[in-house]
Amino acid sequence: MLKNYLKTAWRAISRYKTYSIINILGLALGIASCMIIFLVVKYELGYDSFNKKADRIYRVTLNAIDFNPSVSMAIAPAMRTYFPELEQVSQVWHQSDGLVRIDKTRYNEKGYMFADEHFAKIFDYEWLSGDPNTALSEPKTVVLTQSMAKKYFGSRDSMGQTINLDNQYNLKVTGIIKDLPGNTTLPFIFLVSFETVKQDVKGMMNEFYAIAGGNTYILLPPHYDIQNIQERIPAFIATNWGKDLAKEARLPLQPLKEIHFDQRYLNSDITPTTSKQTYWAHTAVAVFIIIIACINFINLATAQAMRRAKEIGVRKVLGSNRSQLIAQFLGETALMVIIAVVLGLLAAALFLPQAAQWLDIKISAGQLVQPSAIALLLLITVSMILLAGLYPAFVQSAFNPVDSLKSQTVLSLRGLTLRKSLVVVQFAISQIMIVGTLVVAYQMDFFKNRDLGFDKDSVISIGLPDQSKREVLRQQLMNNPGVKELSFASGAPAYNSQYTDFSSPELGITKGDVTEMKFIDENYTDMFKLKMLAGEKVAKKNENDTTYQVVVNETLMQKLNITNPQQAVGKHIMINGWNAAIMGVVQDFQSESKHKKRRPCALMYRPNRFYAACIKLQPSNMQQTIAGIDKSWSAMFPDELFQYEFLDEHIAGWYRQ
Repeated sequence: MLKNYLKTAWRAISRYKTYSIINILGLALGIASCMIIFLVVKYELGYDSFNKKADRIYRVTLNAIDFNPSVSMAIAPAMRTYFPELEQVSQVWHQSDGLVRIDKTRYNEKGYMFADEHFAKIFDYEWLSGDPNTALSEPKTVVLTQSMAKKYFGSRDSMGQTINLDNQYNLKVTGIIKDLPGNTTLPFIFLVSFETVKQDVKGMMNEFYAIAGGNTYILLPPHYDIQNIQERIPAFIATNWGKDLAKEARLPLQPLKEIHFDQRYLNSDITPTTSKQTYWAHTAVAVFIIIIACINFINLATAQAMRRAKEIGVRKVLGSNRSQLIAQFLGETALMVIIAVVLGLLAAALFLPQAAQWLDIKISAGQLVQPSAIALLLLITVSMILLAGLYPAFVQSAFNPVDSLKSQTVLSLRGLTLRKSLVVVQFAISQIMIVGTLVVAYQMDFFKNRDLGFDKDSVISIGLPDQSKREVLRQQLMNNPGVKELSFASGAPAYNSQYTDFSSPELGITKGDVTEMKFIDENYTDMFKLKMLAGEKVAKKNENDTTYQVVVNETLMQKLNITNPQQAVGKHIMINGWNAAIMGVVQDFQSESKHKKRRPCALMYRPNRFYAACIKLQPSNMQQTIAGIDKSWSAMFPDELFQYEFLDEHIAGWYRQ
């Protein structure tokens, strides 16, 4: 009987080719889209889940005025003493980039960390060589990921080999670990023992507010309530740094699995954060796509029912009962759905590598055969067979044989009403998704191109390894005809790396607040077209001038309870321990994602903090100009590797998630 149903179903599909192709392709596209969205959502919601102890791992963060993911390097050793019940306490120090030299070959590498010997006892990495208990215990040692070991040493045994880091440290390879999954909040390409730099950061290992970008992690004992630690944090701060500090500072303990989704923190996290609601919205889109595919199938099937009325009448006259006809039509639906599932899986497998590249995530076609993906696929298959097949089967099997043979079959009023309702639902969902897509596209354009407060076009940033060569480099770059303007600074307007405290006893503001600091030269304001609202822009000063002057933005001015920019000029603020006079007020500009609130910002002339050269290029022959810049820069810094970043690409990176 089953064989007969399948044979009949295949004949029906073959006979009505156009109808079958439209239905199968519609279902296949719906399934492919749904599976890709499922893998993306699963990937994002699974951040750090590969750690078997993830539910017991917490990051120690700072909340004084704002939320900061980094804490002082003094926290970790103090916590080991004060909380002996903790299974492990570890600190890491993430570095954005570094120069690696293997013999005479050099590499500019992105994202490595200094980590202490406790780190490998908290996080679960697959060790291919070396002992996780001792690999990072000695100074000048390094643990490589598998891909880095292959990159540096090829097929040679990496253990015991030496790499040079930043022309400063010769590091012995003491371990190899498997490459990390992409969905981790602690990505790195290699780990350098913290002992290597311990003496270099000794001054930062005592003060509570000496924050240099380090992160501290704790591992709780099994079945231990985190509140037992959190409630004792104020006493911990008071014991180590005084009762006054305990009144103003808090150390929230952030669950490892929540780090990727917690958007309260300053924009200094190693990986960008995003809201969980974003991924629930993606899930809703996947459900809508499946619903649209099912509605499309039902509508086509009910329309096709009229063409098959005589066939149904003949079958009934020859003895087929309604249950047999329902089984036949469900069999046709099942066969089409199964074909669509196979095609959908093939389409998803072919598209996943491109999707992974676009989204900058690590997903592969192999994940389509994971148990969770197979379970979802079975659920989709059964649901689509029932949703898309039951109603048409009941409609078609209910035809009167006499009317069918006389070609007088018409759909009932109820059937027509349902069909029209389904069409309305289908169009409504489609319009919602189309409008949503247009809104998101408009928002992205707004985020990246509108109301930034500065000019971002044709600007690149390059590093400045040696301050003493700054003016020579300026002369050489300005001799390049493709260079339009040049400014030295701690970073372009869209780069924010330094935060400090400020107050103003003169204005009655004694409680400290947090501001971003940018150190800029005299060309910065004009090159980026920052709009001055009052006073003077930052100007070049004599190096022997010990007075401090700053230009503040509107947000900082408002924090000082001043509404008129003219009134702010001449007022004094305490910033980073300096008594500085406000020399001007600049219009707010965007230094981080528009998803975040605009923060106070102060601009100051301090040449010893100029870590980058911001170069505005002529719009023509940019690559030729960059090649010329590379030549000048590399001749001046032969031990470094030239690298640059376009400012607009950096801004686009804010919204990658």
